[in-house]
Amino acid sequence: MFTAGLRSPILSAEFVAPVARLRGRQKGSHSSWEVDTRTMRIRLKCLAILVAACGVVALGQKPVTVHMAGDSTMAPKTERSRPETGWGEPFGEFLDPGKFAIDNRAVNGRSAKSFIAEGRWQALLDATKPGDWVFVQFGHNDEKETSADPNAPLADFRRNLQRFVTDVRAKGATPVLLTPVMRRRYDANGDFFDTHGEYPGVVRQVAKELDADLIDLHAMTGDLLRQRGPEASRSLFLMLKPGEHPNYPDGVEDNTHFSPKGARAVAQLAAGPFLEIVAKRTGGTR
Repeated sequence: MFTAGLRSPILSAEFVAPVARLRGRQKGSHSSWEVDTRTMRIRLKCLAILVAACGVVALGQKPVTVHMAGDSTMAPKTERSRPETGWGEPFGEFLDPGKFAIDNRAVNGRSAKSFIAEGRWQALLDATKPGDWVFVQFGHNDEKETSADPNAPLADFRRNLQRFVTDVRAKGATPVLLTPVMRRRYDANGDFFDTHGEYPGVVRQVAKELDADLIDLHAMTGDLLRQRGPEASRSLFLMLKPGEHPNYPDGVEDNTHFSPKGARAVAQLAAGPFLEIVAKRTGGTR
């Protein structure tokens, strides 16, 4: 792509020299004029070819895709669920659309285990190309899974995260692990508390062990809810009075899923670290 800030070769000493020489000629030096103008024409043609080639490269560069695997807090919603909004829906608004495309495959109610079992993970991998990015955010529903062995769900979760990272790298893409977003929970004194147990810690551990990039939404959304407090945080979640919206005639008090405002707030929280990761991984070329 031709950039306005890029110094043009026509301004270099090499390209200006023929003009300077020409100005110093006396009238009647016809041969010198022809030599210098021919030189200029050749150099200008070379410059035109160079600029055209840069334009072709720029036009041929397609956006890389950010694929998203996750649960309902990230997932796109149907019209009958509005105004509930997954944070993955507005995420692209905080990125350059010329550089990034969004493929949000998150689904309501899914854990890492069920996302794989239903073939959704393989479908995402099949769509992944070298140079793409893959966001993985689970733990929200994984903590609800039960087993005769109380340690089994957590161990399965760890293995699935490791698989996600390995599979994405095998496709020549970059995995980004995300800790689960916080639920809106406050005690009788108005103090915020977490409900995710050990699962966010496992995400952090796997990211560290496998040297995978991490966006710690668990920590960031926790800070956001502490700052907002019990009342101001309500606007970030799906909170409607009876009759306020036709999809919820009896009203709704949902402390898990986001309002459009909340989804945008979380998307913006995720976008900042992601762009830092991109700059680190690509040297600022994306």
